[in-house]
Amino acid sequence: KSPAMLGHISTVINDETKRLRFQVEKVLQMSMFDRQKATLRLQNVDANQIIAGITSTFKLKVEKYGGHIETFLGAKESTVNVDEMHFTNVIFNLLDNAVKYSPGGTKIMIRVNILVSYVFIEVEDEGIGIPKSEYADIFKRFYRGRGAAVLWEEGAGVGLYLVRKILEEQGGSVRAIKAPGGGTIMQMMLPKKYEV
Repeated sequence: KSPAMLGHISTVINDETKRLRFQVEKVLQMSMFDRQKATLRLQNVDANQIIAGITSTFKLKVEKYGGHIETFLGAKESTVNVDEMHFTNVIFNLLDNAVKYSPGGTKIMIRVNILVSYVFIEVEDEGIGIPKSEYADIFKRFYRGRGAAVLWEEGAGVGLYLVRKILEEQGGSVRAIKAPGGGTIMQMMLPKKYEV
């Protein structure tokens, strides 16, 4: 109803249009990675900046369910050499899962720090959690955890598989651990790009 709100909603519509394109790309990516034909357009990007943009889009989605999202962008030099579209897709995927498998009124946190020569990114939720016995399996193609089946959440078991493949192709890694109060923390590492 106000120019500021219209501007914000226009931005969200634009971002969600990009996100829809990313979803279509996800299916194509899986096919390309499986055939070893994925082409990455690597460039130096600021992880803090990309994540700040993504979380502002996700803010409305999380608030719709009575929750909130917090960002802790503590890395002073968070430049990584990645394919921006694929990297954005990774973060969207993890935030999407955090919302999907969390109760209403939940808090989602995303943190960016430096760990030795890596940019260390965490997405933490207060959701249903993942049994430790499934930690290795959740990154396999078409694997759907027992919690997802219990909640009747739609999905093909492709998202986390692509997260792992995309990060590995760019010299990174991902793992899941239990959050202190329940829920899950997805931890990602990407080599830090040193400016010359």
